[in-house]
Amino acid sequence: MLGSPAPVRTWKHRPGSSEHSEALVSARRAPQHLRGPTRAWWRAVVAEYELDEHHERLLSLAAGAWDRCEQAREALAEHGLVFTDRHGGVKPRPEVAIERDSRIAFARLIRELDLDGEPGPEPRPPRRS
Repeated sequence: MLGSPAPVRTWKHRPGSSEHSEALVSARRAPQHLRGPTRAWWRAVVAEYELDEHHERLLSLAAGAWDRCEQAREALAEHGLVFTDRHGGVKPRPEVAIERDSRIAFARLIRELDLDGEPGPEPRPPRRS
């Protein structure tokens, strides 16, 4: 219905001592393409919150975006922010855009997951071109 506020999402924390919930968490594996620290973060979030399958996919996408941002940042630290093209012009390295886009994607996916469960500002409709 247009004009009505979106429902506030609240995540349930997993019970701490339930063997059943721990078995469910251990059955789910973090995506193997993620770096070690990011995989550990993924597992920590899945252990702390009861996520539906589609939310786990969003979490996996967010984790992948974080890793891509870190890869681009490392490449920029090694190679610098700019390069000189064949005509002598100074251009930003492609990793600048990769880092920016990955950071934005991560922030949007985390906002979409709304793991805080705190009421935030009104959701924004997608921007139209």
